Amino acid sequence: MSANVTPTAHGARLHVSDEVREALASGVPVVALESTIFSNLGLPSPANADALARCEAAIRTSGAVPAVTVVLDGVACLGIEADQAERVLTGTAKCAERDLPVALAQRWSVGCTTVSASLAIAAAGGVRVFATGGIGGVHRDDHLTGDVSADLGAIARHPVVTVTAGAKAFLDLAKTLEMLDTLSVPVLGMRTDRFPAFYVRDSGLPVPHRIEHEADAARVLQARLDLGLPGGVLVANPIPAEAELDAADIDRAIASALDDARTGGLRGAAVTPFVLGRLAEATAGRSIPANLALAEHNALVGGRIAAAFL
Repeated sequence: MSANVTPTAHGARLHVSDEVREALASGVPVVALESTIFSNLGLPSPANADALARCEAAIRTSGAVPAVTVVLDGVACLGIEADQAERVLTGTAKCAERDLPVALAQRWSVGCTTVSASLAIAAAGGVRVFATGGIGGVHRDDHLTGDVSADLGAIARHPVVTVTAGAKAFLDLAKTLEMLDTLSVPVLGMRTDRFPAFYVRDSGLPVPHRIEHEADAARVLQARLDLGLPGGVLVANPIPAEAELDAADIDRAIASALDDARTGGLRGAAVTPFVLGRLAEATAGRSIPANLALAEHNALVGGRIAAAFL
């Protein structure tokens, strides 16, 4: 792995896989992916391996190259080699942007990147598009806990288009949109006027701007860069209609799970896997196929946006 370890603008260690390095050098579009969703922290086996294969294939159909982000042996990686995929799939340590310097300094064996860390690595490598499942946001009862995901700050800070099926449905979506507005992040609805809520296409909240084509998202980020404005763009891409779950079922399951999380004293990063696990139980496993469908769809749209930068 050391052959392709190069310093970033600030001297940090960044490993770029052979395929991604060649793509960047030749102008082939690249789409970054987080590794948490492909680990056991995101989806159970074998769904996580299926998600990785489907997301990478979707990106390639657009003529782009997938670049999974991860920390391996104390090095931040943009893209993985074939023999490293199993380490991602079995990873158990989550790595947000705040954890990256610790992961590098302490030479973590495997650090599965969240949205914030993935955006930092993508930006360091010059990748302009990142596709994920759902972003974090402002948690319910944040006035008591102060719990606001670092994802929002990272989206506002790094010059990357983030493609997402909205924020995770158990968050306070109205406050999440308000925070994105406060951070001056353009939120674009991909062929929709409504902000999606992960498993559900319509949260009931409007998006500030609607776009009809993937190239529109590329133009918005380019205009931001041309103006010298910092930060990125959020593309809200609803889950495919055929994969959408029943909103009432999701709301009931979330309410029950959040009550139990509070009773159990869960806060911060511990809430997300707990609630997602309860959702999988409450929906008799239907949430996993929905997760796969939305992640694959976001990867496809991400590939088309990346191709539009050429």
